Amino acid sequence: MKPLISLCIPSFDRPAQLIELLRSVDCDPAKIEIIICEDCSPKRLEVRDRVNEFKEKSEYIIKYKENHKNFGFDGNLRNLVELATGVFIIFMGDDDLFVPGCLDKYLGFLEENRDYKYVLRSYLTVHKNGMTEFFRYLPKTTILPAGPDTVAWLFKRSVNLSGFTISRNEALKFATDKLDGTLLYQVYLMSQVCIRHPSIYCDVAFTHAVQSFRDNKPMFGSSDAEKRKFTPGFVTESNSINFVKSYFEVTEYLDAQHGSSITPLVLRSLSKNSYPILSIQRKNGFTKFLKYAKILDSELHFGITLNFHIFKWALLFLGESLCDRLIMLIKKHVGYTPNL
Repeated sequence: MKPLISLCIPSFDRPAQLIELLRSVDCDPAKIEIIICEDCSPKRLEVRDRVNEFKEKSEYIIKYKENHKNFGFDGNLRNLVELATGVFIIFMGDDDLFVPGCLDKYLGFLEENRDYKYVLRSYLTVHKNGMTEFFRYLPKTTILPAGPDTVAWLFKRSVNLSGFTISRNEALKFATDKLDGTLLYQVYLMSQVCIRHPSIYCDVAFTHAVQSFRDNKPMFGSSDAEKRKFTPGFVTESNSINFVKSYFEVTEYLDAQHGSSITPLVLRSLSKNSYPILSIQRKNGFTKFLKYAKILDSELHFGITLNFHIFKWALLFLGESLCDRLIMLIKKHVGYTPNL
């Protein structure tokens, strides 16, 4: 009998964090398999030893695979989909965690909503100052209709890998290496499913997204496809710009397939919700931030909404830390992320 979920973890050079993630799994073992794909990182031997040690003591089914070469983020997700046997796939970054006591609740939700092929999850993150930020996108569980408008609304909300949930059979149907190097394979899968099928939002914040990118030490840029766009080790201005361009590489691929107009819808949505896209470069100083924002506006046309300009000037004069606090206060007051 196939498990309800395949917990799929792309692993790269984080043995200690990976084990913390595995230790945080606290659901019914009969409902889950855990699949780890290690992607030729410098710490492969340590990852292998730590996983094998954990497997010996664990009651969970754990499948560990080592890629014969570095496939990068997108290729590694595709490998995980192929290895999975569950009804649903849940992706987790190897530095993410499950919120204690919440995973079984989420699995109960999936059991009750098996007919939906994609589930938009909520999650939380804990900032360095100790503040907890919840990413809740709607006030309650909501069914989302199929079509380009839903895909565009889901685009930015589906980027974070933590708890990303999709039908394994549907994900397998749309396998492709055409978008390798975008770092957005999960968003591509969501789009292919949600343009065809209704999806559902779940209000159970069952994962803790650690957001290691805030430490300015990203793990991408090692595969051949990624090297063409990204410099490993730092969140540089060019890395951020190329990542934003990847959104439109995905949308244009989808538009060509479906004869749709997802690209302008996603551009407007990203512009209206551009705070995280802007804020990631604010720590690099006043001048560099202005240059980065100018490229987003003049070359990528992010200035089409007032929101973009409000976020830009707020970050410029108030700084990232204060802006983050204000946004968290607004979200806490409203109860969820306002739909801008």
